Amino acid sequence: MTRCAVFGTGSWGTAFSMVLADAGCRVTMWGRRAALVDTLNATRENPDYLPGVRLPDAVTATADAAEAARDAEFTVLAVPSQTLRGNLERWAPLLAPGTVLVSLMKGVELGTAKRMSEVIEEVAAKEGTAAGPDGAGGRVAVLTGPNLAREIAARQPAAAVVACADEEVARRLQTACHTPYFRPYTNTDVVGCELGGAVKNVIGLAVGIADGMGLGDNAKASLITRGLAETARLGSVLGADPRTFAGLAGMGDLVATCSSPLSRNHTFGTNLGRGMTLAETIAATKQTAEGVKSCESVLDLARRHAVDMPITETVVSIVHDGKPPLVALKELMSRSAKAEGH
Repeated sequence: MTRCAVFGTGSWGTAFSMVLADAGCRVTMWGRRAALVDTLNATRENPDYLPGVRLPDAVTATADAAEAARDAEFTVLAVPSQTLRGNLERWAPLLAPGTVLVSLMKGVELGTAKRMSEVIEEVAAKEGTAAGPDGAGGRVAVLTGPNLAREIAARQPAAAVVACADEEVARRLQTACHTPYFRPYTNTDVVGCELGGAVKNVIGLAVGIADGMGLGDNAKASLITRGLAETARLGSVLGADPRTFAGLAGMGDLVATCSSPLSRNHTFGTNLGRGMTLAETIAATKQTAEGVKSCESVLDLARRHAVDMPITETVVSIVHDGKPPLVALKELMSRSAKAEGH
């Protein structure tokens, strides 16, 4: 039986633990709060994030990182993006030799503008853990796509992408999480898959703001489409495969995030569009909306490579600079006209 460690007991970490267990794996979840860990083991339920959903018997939880990591063939990282580096620096010495590090996170690190797999590779290389055959992250994988945790925990049909530079590793991970309701596809374009996941959170905020302002479907469709164009422009400069953005990691994830009330980023944006302040919206949000912080780092990454991302820039101006949404919208709409391919 394949052993897996999942670091993080939030909604997505819990839901993916269920997927792994349903696929035949033995899963140990790590959580930082001992009280929640005890509740998970005693009641077989995560009341904070997925109330009413029973965990499979093959899932157990612990607050001991070494216990979770022991003998794990796959080590799944499901923590907020901006906490990854610090957490992984503590966990890396504990990881099983040869483990595949799997990122569930969809963000870009503040300050460094690094994608999550780049952070993992950097920390792993420093600790001598999980380097690929060429030392370039061949055992670092990414799982992404339209994966709303509540639906997956309810075992509703979903598809995803498992991306790794080493195709054989991607296939192994695919087998480890393939169930009758969860269909993973493989991809070797880690850059494109990660960018699709990170930028869609920012576009999800923009569409949520538009919803909160009462704008129509034309506006939302325009934001989704031009948001995908921004993502593809950045991906092109960074060497991504343009086909990735037409697939599950690009358009698929973007549509789910921009259209579902289960999307944290869309809900966060809706509250801002309705007139709530950033502080009020944060207080009303129980879970991390990755786009709130990542919009700054995505814009930083774009500027480092001279890529124009006006929707991302508009979201940053609203979320972090306090610009009224109506003013930001007028500025976005007054930009000079250009050909659609630009």
